[in-house]
Amino acid sequence: MTAAPDGGGPARKEVVVTAAEAAAQVRDGMTIIVGGFVTANHPMPVVRELIKRGVGGLTVIGSATAGLEIDLLIGAGCVRKLIAPYVGAELYAPIGNCFRAAAEAKEIEIWECSEYILYAGLQARAMGQEFMAWRGGVGTSIPELNKDLVVFQSPLGDGKEYLAVPAIGADWGFIHVGWADAYGNGQHVGARFGDRVLARAADRVAVCAERLVPNSYIRRNPVMTSIPYADLVIEAPFGSHPYAAHGFYAEDAEHIRAYVAASAAYRKGDRAAFRAYLDEWVTGPEDHDAYLEKVGIRRLLELEREYAGVSLGRHAPEGWPDGQF
Repeated sequence: MTAAPDGGGPARKEVVVTAAEAAAQVRDGMTIIVGGFVTANHPMPVVRELIKRGVGGLTVIGSATAGLEIDLLIGAGCVRKLIAPYVGAELYAPIGNCFRAAAEAKEIEIWECSEYILYAGLQARAMGQEFMAWRGGVGTSIPELNKDLVVFQSPLGDGKEYLAVPAIGADWGFIHVGWADAYGNGQHVGARFGDRVLARAADRVAVCAERLVPNSYIRRNPVMTSIPYADLVIEAPFGSHPYAAHGFYAEDAEHIRAYVAASAAYRKGDRAAFRAYLDEWVTGPEDHDAYLEKVGIRRLLELEREYAGVSLGRHAPEGWPDGQF
């Protein structure tokens, strides 16, 4: 606990924890949100710790364009139900192999939706409403596939039809940010995508931050604070690897391709390569630091330089706190 800056009022509580401590908050059967977008800004230390713990029966809510972090959770047997319109990595994998295999075998339940149906449900939860009226999807087969979506006539008497999209919420939301202070105030660097509404739809939120910064730095630009008052903060440099982190480093294409190859064998019924990937990169390393040691400092520096667009030298991305790092 730290005293309030003015010497009065309640003390502020520091909420910094390890990824393992954050993952320990999740129990079998819970609903979780995993932020990020395709190949960027995913809270990977927590994803790996959930798999290590063997958490199962989860309902997982992904972003409008969820990436292979969701595919990894599915392949590891953590997921019972998925709420996401897409799981893949675009040019690396048009569709996630574990996701496809599990869906085709009916091993997981799919809550059918479009991107904006997902956002409508999240927004309803964030606003404390039972549902959100939405026109997108009317006249399509989505309401036939998803009986939770109810078509109704506008009460305004104009004859228009709407979908009642039920509120979509979670027990925990895990979001990756550029930096955060010890009190749970996180700031994205670059695109936020849908992370803000994902966080607002969760009962509790943990942010995985590339850097832990003083509260004074957050207060220098408070309007940049995209995730205020998170319940937990995990300091994890290169915490989105093998995916990119805006403002910090590019995605590790070589690593992503290796994962896709292992999951492609999984889809064809050969689980050995996928298990080997889990052993090497998920359950093998003791913690996030050990994972980074395995990736290697040279490779991590290459990803920083690739993001910065230079071949030599280290250049801090625009917006980094002066003199902090």
